[in-house]
Amino acid sequence: MARIGNSIIKGIEINEIIKLLNKAYADEWLAYYQYFIEAKVVKGIMKDAAIVELTQHATDELRHANMLADRILQLGGTPLLHPNDWIKNTNCGYDAPNNFDVVAILKDAIKGEQCAINTYSTIVEITRNKDIVTYDIVSQILADEVEHEEDLQTLHDDITEFITDLKKNLN
Repeated sequence: MARIGNSIIKGIEINEIIKLLNKAYADEWLAYYQYFIEAKVVKGIMKDAAIVELTQHATDELRHANMLADRILQLGGTPLLHPNDWIKNTNCGYDAPNNFDVVAILKDAIKGEQCAINTYSTIVEITRNKDIVTYDIVSQILADEVEHEEDLQTLHDDITEFITDLKKNLN
């Protein structure tokens, strides 16, 4: 545990930061798996574009989990050690895909990103002017999550517009 590094934290308990980060860490592992499995089972028109996006996002979520684990360790905590703990501690939950249609998969992914944005926005507010290192890490992750939501929403809108136009042309 960093002694001098942790001495810069003011106005918030380190254990509270560790708890918040572990919950986000759980979310990242569940998001990683959700994107991974959705990329495997997705079906429908333009699924290849969705697979590329989901696979890239899975990679990003795994990178986020690594960033959070490193910060938890710097603070003297221990990242959640068992996958069962991810479900118990998640902010955003995990919804196994039950409809493999590309539009449904993208809606689920967008919902997950919106939850992540809310989670990281809260952590940013809590750590602002109190723990600059955690604030910086979480701000970086938040920026990625905002970009993910935009990417997924754009792809969703493009696919639904394409389907609508296709149906018009068939009628």
